[in-house]
Amino acid sequence: MTLSVLIPTYNEESTIGPLLDRVKAVELPAGVAKEIIVINDGSTDGTNGILDSYPREGKVKVFNQANAGKTAALLHGIQKSTGDIFIIQDADLEYNPEDYPKLLGPILSGRSQVVYGSRFLGSIKDMEPINRIANDITNLTVNFLYKVKLTDLNTCFKTFTREAFEGITINGDHYDLDAELTVKLLRKGLTIHEVPISYVARSVKAGKKIKWSHALKLYWQIIKYRFE
Repeated sequence: MTLSVLIPTYNEESTIGPLLDRVKAVELPAGVAKEIIVINDGSTDGTNGILDSYPREGKVKVFNQANAGKTAALLHGIQKSTGDIFIIQDADLEYNPEDYPKLLGPILSGRSQVVYGSRFLGSIKDMEPINRIANDITNLTVNFLYKVKLTDLNTCFKTFTREAFEGITINGDHYDLDAELTVKLLRKGLTIHEVPISYVARSVKAGKKIKWSHALKLYWQIIKYRFE
């Protein structure tokens, strides 16, 4: 069995190298191999040079595309991957790769085909209060409309089998995947299992890219697909 770690990357010259080192170092459960898929989404800083010189060693595969947003990068990565299971990993060090075994546990034991790493069940450092409020509103909305009990729809750490993703078409762009993938998995009848993870937020000044316009568009996906 192979795990594909999908890493969409845009202008992350200060973190992409250390992040790849940490992903490579993670020990996975017995019987699980690892491939690391980096999708360089038209970076304009030093990210290109770092990726060009990063040792591949058969594990790290880099694919380049014109800047099209996170969702397009992830779909590109899924298309290029060979794994049976996917984990989404941002390149900014907010999420800790050492949590992979916890995320894989429910899938490997057969309890679920979809696992989300919940920041709100685990530990959070440096999250702005306004961002916490926005997350709470999003979670309350999806729980009300879809009759579920999720604590962290917007987590980056989404883990799912290739089988779970089959038949799902993602139409959005940029950050829309968080909501669209979630609601389409739910509409498919799949249960999303959550496990606690650790999270260290970074600020806009430090490079965080999601904006309020992205958040509002993401929120609309929750409502749109409930009544489509």
